Amino acid sequence: MFEQLTSKFEDLFYKIRNKGKLSTGDLEKALREIKLALLEADVNFKVVKEFLSNLKQKAIGKEVMESLTPAQQIIKIVNDEMVKMLGSTSGNVNFAQNGPTVVMMVGLQGTGKTSSVIKLANYFKTKNQKRVSVIAADIYRPAAVLQLQDMAEMVDVEVYSAKGSDPVEISRQGVQKLTRSGSDVIIIDTAGRLQIDEKMMDEVKRIKNTVKPHQVFLVLDAMTGQEAVNIASTFNAAVECDGIILTKLDSDTRGGAALSVYYVVGKPIKFISSGEKIEDFDIFHPERIASRILGKGDVLTLIEKAEKVIDEKKAEEFYRRIEKQEVNFEDFITQIKSIKKMGSFDKILSMLPIPGANKTLKKMKFDQTHIDRMEAIINSMTVEERRRPSVINGSRKKRIAGGSGSSVNEVNRLLTQFSKTKQMMKQLSGLKGKFNLPFGGELKL
Repeated sequence: MFEQLTSKFEDLFYKIRNKGKLSTGDLEKALREIKLALLEADVNFKVVKEFLSNLKQKAIGKEVMESLTPAQQIIKIVNDEMVKMLGSTSGNVNFAQNGPTVVMMVGLQGTGKTSSVIKLANYFKTKNQKRVSVIAADIYRPAAVLQLQDMAEMVDVEVYSAKGSDPVEISRQGVQKLTRSGSDVIIIDTAGRLQIDEKMMDEVKRIKNTVKPHQVFLVLDAMTGQEAVNIASTFNAAVECDGIILTKLDSDTRGGAALSVYYVVGKPIKFISSGEKIEDFDIFHPERIASRILGKGDVLTLIEKAEKVIDEKKAEEFYRRIEKQEVNFEDFITQIKSIKKMGSFDKILSMLPIPGANKTLKKMKFDQTHIDRMEAIINSMTVEERRRPSVINGSRKKRIAGGSGSSVNEVNRLLTQFSKTKQMMKQLSGLKGKFNLPFGGELKL
């Protein structure tokens, strides 16, 4: 995510940290580098111009230039301005006090609109404990209704669809029926086109005027850069959007759309989609995104991901087992599965506040298949072998290797790694309580 931009900021911050005191010339040079980095990231020129103007105004002054830590102060100013550029406040939805909240989704084809409808429905259902239903109002794209129904079934959400050629009438009837059936939230999946045209805009206007939704969300593809901003401006002029859902953020190495859309359109990014899984969807937090862009990681999001997959009681029991040196392969496989649920190892490490992490991760190539092979080897062990690795002798190793499609050498490597990891866990167990992790403890760094 934002790989190119993060790399540029990491290089810049490294230079100014090693400067000690900064001259006006140093600052001007830094501003030029920031300008180039943002323009190369496809950020709107007007946004870049105002961003630099604000930076210069706040950075050039006695308090910063004559400070003992001018580099840290400039980094803080860049961070604060970046948060402002992204929209300052986290996205959320105001639910209707009476009756269901009607949400209308608009956007072009290929942006991930239908997927976002289901992800949003699942989010409201799991996070807000709402009864959610969706309306299939896209009658033009082949199999669009079937796709929506299949995905809705995965998250146990009701779908209203009707035969007919009028999406406006389908939307009106759907809202009436789902209101009567007791839905808390009704999401309308409207039709898109490969590009903006008058007929599509007229249709979404008529749907909005007929059903009068509480929220209109525009779905944008983050990878389209400034083009996403142009699309947002056109849709907003037509239907007055309440917010934006930015998709494919995990594949966006530049950041132009995320950094431009709020300033240009004046509408906040409410949610982001950062993967293909239903769960890869969350509220947009400007301060966290700014932190990741500037190479400072995103610990809060990492902790939230951990909290979703880590059972607190099981975590406490795991640490008790570490202290007693009772950890076995059953514990090992449980921890591996929990980490895999949080996403790829690259994603997890990118959220840690490691200086120069972006460059470090580029050099390190994580082989996800290695983790899969480890799982296969452990799954080929008997219950006794997983619980008591010390019983694994030569003949058992051959059987485990054959059952997992691996070699005896690979089994030996895993046993050696497990032994070293067990020792390291024993040493680190004394640090429990010194880190703010989801299984307890407090930060004392």
